Amino acid sequence: MTLLSLPVLLLSAMMASAAPAVLPGTAPLAEGQGGVGHWDGVIDAEIDRATAGRPQHWKRDFSSAESYNRSIEANRTRFAHIIGARDARVPFDAPSLLATVDQPALVGRGKSYDVHRVNWAAFGEVHAEGLLLEPRGRKPVAAVVAVPDCAQTPEQICGLAPGVAAESQFARRLAESGCRVLVPVLIDRAVEVRGDEGFQPYARQPMSSRERLFRPAFQLGRHLIGYEVQKVLAAVDWLARANHAIGVIGYGEGALLSFYAAALDTRIDAAGVSGYFDSRQNLWSEPFDRSVFSLLTQFGDAEIATMIAPRTLVIEACGGPEVAVAAPGGSQGVAHSPDLARVKAEVDRALQLVSGLAGPAPIHLIAEGDGQGAFGSVAMLSCFLTALNPGATLPADERAPEMAPSRFDPRVRQQRQMHEIDRHNQELLGKSWKVRQQFMAGLDSSSVEKHQATKLPYIEHLRREVLGRLDTPVLPFNAKSRLRYDEEKWSCYEVRLDVFPGAHAFGYLVVPQGLKPGERRPVVVCQHGGGGNPDQLVKDEAGAYHAFAARLAEEGFVTFAPSVMFPPNDSLVRKCNSVGLTQYSYVAAMHQQILNWLRTQPFVAADRIGLYGLSWGGKTAMRMPLLVDGYAMTIVSGDFNEWIWKTATNDSGYSYVFQPEPYIFEFDLGSTYGYAEMAALIAPRPFMVERGHFDPVGSDEQVGFEFAKVRQLYSARLQLPDHCAIEWFVGGHEIHLGETFAFLHRHLGPVGED
Repeated sequence: MTLLSLPVLLLSAMMASAAPAVLPGTAPLAEGQGGVGHWDGVIDAEIDRATAGRPQHWKRDFSSAESYNRSIEANRTRFAHIIGARDARVPFDAPSLLATVDQPALVGRGKSYDVHRVNWAAFGEVHAEGLLLEPRGRKPVAAVVAVPDCAQTPEQICGLAPGVAAESQFARRLAESGCRVLVPVLIDRAVEVRGDEGFQPYARQPMSSRERLFRPAFQLGRHLIGYEVQKVLAAVDWLARANHAIGVIGYGEGALLSFYAAALDTRIDAAGVSGYFDSRQNLWSEPFDRSVFSLLTQFGDAEIATMIAPRTLVIEACGGPEVAVAAPGGSQGVAHSPDLARVKAEVDRALQLVSGLAGPAPIHLIAEGDGQGAFGSVAMLSCFLTALNPGATLPADERAPEMAPSRFDPRVRQQRQMHEIDRHNQELLGKSWKVRQQFMAGLDSSSVEKHQATKLPYIEHLRREVLGRLDTPVLPFNAKSRLRYDEEKWSCYEVRLDVFPGAHAFGYLVVPQGLKPGERRPVVVCQHGGGGNPDQLVKDEAGAYHAFAARLAEEGFVTFAPSVMFPPNDSLVRKCNSVGLTQYSYVAAMHQQILNWLRTQPFVAADRIGLYGLSWGGKTAMRMPLLVDGYAMTIVSGDFNEWIWKTATNDSGYSYVFQPEPYIFEFDLGSTYGYAEMAALIAPRPFMVERGHFDPVGSDEQVGFEFAKVRQLYSARLQLPDHCAIEWFVGGHEIHLGETFAFLHRHLGPVGED
């Protein structure tokens, strides 16, 4: 007797009488053992693995400062890419004075300097705005960009407005030392409620200003961090024209930006980082607008510090901003004052990484007491100033500058700054289809053969750079099952498969009654949507799924309905993002294990497995054929649309920008793969869309616009018109049970005896 004959005989017996309690070839699944287990530990291990693997991304050459900078240029390029510092900066002669007929640009006068309200061009039509502190009657000893925390205004760190203690007004203190100082304003984290523009109710969720601008930027391959770094570097463009040393210095969010700007631009001679430098291993728990996709694969703060070396980096361990963002419509996140022990450990790691450089260590840690004192200390500013000009000194603290009469409202400036970035995001969105078209220019669809060959680099890129795939070896199946339903036309089993330690794939396997020994049937993997579960796909005939997994079994298909965590935990998705993964990375691991197991079953036609999903399951159906191996066709229901528009527009109630689902955003999708581009990579496999006219997830116009590109590819270029279809039906967000069944029968082959 062969190894295969036993399960075949058992299966034959199962189909001839009442279904056995356990699927042949599996162990019993006890009550309470279902579910997908715990995936946080899997991603935590990925973070540890990525951290341990950082050295492979660095090839530092310590033979000279020039050689060192050349050797890390690829790392700088990567860093600029992931923080979204991509748009060309706009040249300008000098900052513009901001004045009106009744409000002069001069807003204050110190003992030795004047304070002017200014703006300067940054990128596109976006300007930086803030204050210029200009020495009076003498040449500057150095040029500095001083960046406040996002909860502070430029006026506060210049002594023109209350809110920052005199000893921490570092922009003013540097001006008193003879520096020319530019102080940009940052987007704050004030929580706003979007007004009633007639959008759907879920489009009016409270959200911080930074997160509201971050979301569409992230989808378009940009980042609020990158935008504000570009504002700092635009200031450096101007300051670099004079023969002065240039420094950047900041506190809190301003320290992050100063730190990142100095890592990117070697014209900056010294950087001051106050109340921010730390271990970034818990990046996923910080405010959502700090999320940088794949940051931890190459960069902790120590690695970023090495991109400033051999220039000077002054780190101040002090009381940092305490931030808690927990708006109902936004992503939760906290930022705590860095712990001194962690700061020291990260500084030590940075020093070790650059220990091959000649000369004294370029990284200085200033810490007084327990490292929780006031920011902008004399010791920190003196060290920073000396690095810029050894002859410059920090004078005794002077009084705050005298203020000119003013009716200035910083809230108006904040709204102006937000509007410019918002408009830039929307301009990028409008051009994104052309960017994707250019990106996909290497896909040759003049024949099926050329299409198959030229799409492979794109699939590899999508797996590596955009959606992310877990490449850690999986466990043996250790399949367990138990009978859930035994009906006249089919039997349903709960099945659990091991994937990683403590993490499983789980779902319902539905097998038609009456299979003959040796008969292999096609399989449809049926994926539920948000808030759904496999039981609904099997038993809930009245709901949106119309029990389509069971209905397909009645048509003769074997079906499998995977259970997936939804909505996914925000922290789990953010953990994934920190190492270049997405929610679809762990879902793909589940699906791949399910496919691998299905192909071992004696009643499955291994080369005829399709995927059919509704809503979030439709999102899965768009992505799984590109992340896993084994799907022969796909049907997308209740989801297919102009996805980049839907996730980045600020002008529609359909938009995800204003919905309380931060996990939905995928970095740089707007520059790479919209749904038409994903479908092009699924091709030439059969592809179908199911669309209800009254489905509130999108409009017919947007669905038709995107599908037309897919139809043109299949029909006019690949000459496979029967491999692509859309069914429009009068209905809503639901499985229709119409032409999709005919499409499955046509493309997965016979469901009777082979």
